[in-house]
Amino acid sequence: MGTHKYAVGQKVAFRPDLGQDAKPGAVFVVVRQLPEAAGLLQYQIKSEVDGHARVVRESQLANL
Repeated sequence: MGTHKYAVGQKVAFRPDLGQDAKPGAVFVVVRQLPEAAGLLQYQIKSEVDGHARVVRESQLANL
């Protein structure tokens, strides 16, 4: 099992996949570190602007 790169409470940029509804580079806050799924680390993140929460893969996040 891998180690999560981002900490709870950390602000991150979300890089959506093609077809996902979100502005590239939108600022989100990490709410929870989730277990691996299919070998990929996941997080629950929440938008700073509208409070929308979503589950994303670590590869979809970037440091601010």
